[in-house]
Amino acid sequence: MRTGVIAKKVGMTRLFQEDGRHVPVTVLALEDCQVVSHRTADTDGYFAVQLGAGEAKQKNVAKPQREHFGKAGVGLKKRVAEFRVENEEGLPPVGAMISADHFVAGQKVDITGHTQGKGFAGAMKRWGFGGLRATHGVSLSHRSHGSTGNRQDPGRVFKGKKMAGHMGDRQRTQQNLEVVRTDADRGLIFVKGSVPGSKNGWLLVRDAVKLAAADDLPFPAAILDTSAPTAEAAAPEQEAPQNDAAPEQDAPEKDVATDVPNQGEEAAADTGAPADDASAADEKKED
Repeated sequence: MRTGVIAKKVGMTRLFQEDGRHVPVTVLALEDCQVVSHRTADTDGYFAVQLGAGEAKQKNVAKPQREHFGKAGVGLKKRVAEFRVENEEGLPPVGAMISADHFVAGQKVDITGHTQGKGFAGAMKRWGFGGLRATHGVSLSHRSHGSTGNRQDPGRVFKGKKMAGHMGDRQRTQQNLEVVRTDADRGLIFVKGSVPGSKNGWLLVRDAVKLAAADDLPFPAAILDTSAPTAEAAAPEQEAPQNDAAPEQDAPEKDVATDVPNQGEEAAADTGAPADDASAADEKKED
C-alpha cells in the first residue's frame, strides 16, 4: 500500500492516441504536494503519511498549524490529508515533493472529492421521479413527489424516504479510473473520464483498492528532485559561451555633419537654380 497525492481539478479536455482515437480526460494538477509529517505505530498506533498541497496565506493559517509546517521545513499549505501505508518502509522523507510520475499510464486509481452542490432540488431532479399527470384532476402538483406516508399504522414517514432536499456537495469516491498520461515537468495527471468535484477543487488520488497494483510503480513514492536545474534554466547557460566567442563589432559612427545636407543646396536642387545664386540671394536679404 502506497501513499496517494493531493491534486487540484483543472478541467476536462481530450487526448489523441496513436491510432487516432480521442479520449476524454480530466486534468489534475499537483501544486507543491509535499510530505508534512509521519504517523507511526509507536506514537499513533498506525502508519500514515500526512501530505500538504497548495500555497496558503499566513493570515489564513492558525498559529499551531504554522508551527507544524515550520517544524517540517515546508511552506504553508491550503489542503492537508493523510494516506495510510502498511509499514515504515512506505513513509517518504519529510519535506519530499511528490512528482506526477507517482502514477504510470494505464494504471487504475480511486479519486475522492466533494461533488458539485446543486442546492435545494425537487424529487424529479434529485431522485429521477416521474412526477404526476399533466391533466385528469392534477393542478399545481405536476412535479411533486406524491404521497410519502402510510395509513394510521405506522402513522409516520420512514427515515431515508426519497423526498425533495439538498442535492450535491457530498464526499464521493469514484473507483477504477484509468490514468491515460502523466507530465512530470508540469505536474499534470490525465485521468480518463470525469471525476467528482468542481474546477479548482481538491481531490485525493490513490491506487485502486479493488485491483492488483502494477509491478513498475515507484515505491514508496516518486520524489521530485528540486535541486536539478530545469531545461529552460540550462538553455541560457549553453548559449552564453557562443555569444562570448563571437562578440559583435561596433559599427563606426557616422559623421553627423556630413549626413545633414545644406538647406541652401536643397532649395537650389528643388528650384533647379545653382547653389551660388541661392547664397547670393540670402546675402541681399541680410543687407
